[in-house]
Amino acid sequence: MSLHRSLQGLGGKEGALRNVLKRHERLQYLMSRGLWKPGEPVFGLPKIKQTKFKARKAAAKEATKEATAEDAAASAAKPPASK
Repeated sequence: MSLHRSLQGLGGKEGALRNVLKRHERLQYLMSRGLWKPGEPVFGLPKIKQTKFKARKAAAKEATKEATAEDAAASAAKPPASK
């Protein structure tokens, strides 16, 4: 019998953005910013909200143009393969 989609795990969405970090992720975040030190209690940590930023369309187009230009330059620099 199949499992209802609301009860399934992350499945193919492993890189999905979650709104709130888990405790160990919050500790890493707070330690990197110097807001938590080892030895302090791990309970009552502040929640850290993740925000997702959308790239502007113009910036995305420029990035794809640069990537295609780099690919073209890399393929032109390669000598042709001989059989």
